Amino acid sequence: MNPVTGDVFEAYLLYSDVMGSFTEGLISSGDGSYASLSAAIQGVTSVTIGVPSRLYYTKTDKKPLAGVRLGVKDIYDIKGVKTGCGNRAYYDLYPAADATGPAVQSLIDAGAIIVGKMKTSQFANGETATADWVDYHSPYNARGDGYQDPSSSSSGPGSGIGAYPWLDLALGSDTGGSIRNPSQVNGCFGNRPSWDLVPLDGVMPMSPALDTAGFLTRDAKLLQTASEVMYAGAGLKSYTKYPKTIKTIDFPETASTEANAIVLDFLAKLTSFLGGANISALDYDALWESTKPSTVSADETLNTLLNLTYPILITKQQYPLIGEPLIADYAAANAGRRPFINPVPLSRWTWGTGYPDSQLDAELEKKEIFTAWWNSTVQVADPETCSDSLILYVGAAAYPNYRNTYRSVPGIPMGFGTSRIGNLAGVPDIVVPIGEAAYNSTITLQQEYLPVAIDIIAPHGCDLMVLNLINDLVAEGIVKEPVTGSSMYGDGTTYY
Repeated sequence: MNPVTGDVFEAYLLYSDVMGSFTEGLISSGDGSYASLSAAIQGVTSVTIGVPSRLYYTKTDKKPLAGVRLGVKDIYDIKGVKTGCGNRAYYDLYPAADATGPAVQSLIDAGAIIVGKMKTSQFANGETATADWVDYHSPYNARGDGYQDPSSSSSGPGSGIGAYPWLDLALGSDTGGSIRNPSQVNGCFGNRPSWDLVPLDGVMPMSPALDTAGFLTRDAKLLQTASEVMYAGAGLKSYTKYPKTIKTIDFPETASTEANAIVLDFLAKLTSFLGGANISALDYDALWESTKPSTVSADETLNTLLNLTYPILITKQQYPLIGEPLIADYAAANAGRRPFINPVPLSRWTWGTGYPDSQLDAELEKKEIFTAWWNSTVQVADPETCSDSLILYVGAAAYPNYRNTYRSVPGIPMGFGTSRIGNLAGVPDIVVPIGEAAYNSTITLQQEYLPVAIDIIAPHGCDLMVLNLINDLVAEGIVKEPVTGSSMYGDGTTYY
């Protein structure tokens, strides 16, 4: 209570970030800016997050996200708060942001309550726990034994959504899998949207040709609502009729494992829900061989065409936008010294600078060749269902990936595979948690459970069609929304 005016301040419940998901707790200053939460409770190397009661907020048409507790990946500018991008030197060197970017602001305007900034792997590059994380410790993954890699680069968002019932929604980014991979292994919904749905001003770039802003959440309806808010300016059309064709990529043929059985059961139920959809296996490599454009050589495969595309785009675009200015600014402020850069971004930037700038133009052209081919041959738009088909692949199959394992030195992410489709074609790729399967943990020496997830790909602009479908599957009981903790469907217990 204010002793002068008698006004009662809004009450916040304080939580310790025991999973290491956040970089700092935030609180609104009331003038459009934010400040670090000054309160703290007990916790070993844990920041404190303040969460307001939902009783203060009522959702309306103008405020559909009223009271939604939101965590924001620390590559997004928030007025009054420093952006760290997972690098200590970057956080120390640059001042607090003087404006909030449009993606974040749209969520604030819709009523979302920012509770903190969340960890990213350094400069949003793909890092593996634990050795790749040098400047900061990787967040923990609550699923299974609690010592699985949370994946990256939206590591904090994935970790927090999988662990904290008081966190509703996390804003991440996806360039090459940075929302999808954490969503898959932390057992939640996540969307890499169609490219270019929302301006990314005030967001650290990795590759402007590939970067997207999306969400991680346990709530399918919230994913849809948040998407409708943040992508409102894109003019997306909502569809309630769905394609009658399903194309699967590398699906299991038999229920030889518990995870395979879950995948095949989901496929059968989805087929029935769609009224008996036609199912076929998609071999995009073979399809390319028979339909490749005349502008490429006869012996050009997808892998040879796109072998360098992703790594060239993320290095030749990020280094001049982020790496080079940071190194120059740090040297100017520190008598010529170079800032520390984690092994993964440093090795990638070094590799990229070995290629001429003309290579970037060449790879952008190859990306456009692939985009045009994919959208005209593999999956095409439909006026009634938005897409002629749904393309499905297995995003997670309950494979353990321990964080206490020593690994080889970082490599360059060359080549083409299924997870690159959304990136290079600019189409939505949305993660759906469909179950969990048992494994024998080398940590707890007990049977634990890890997520099983399916990804759904659709043409550019078909985001809302897929989100409508997911919500219908939840309503039908075909997809069960996960809870937090070791098990996606348990009592919330988390092991430390």
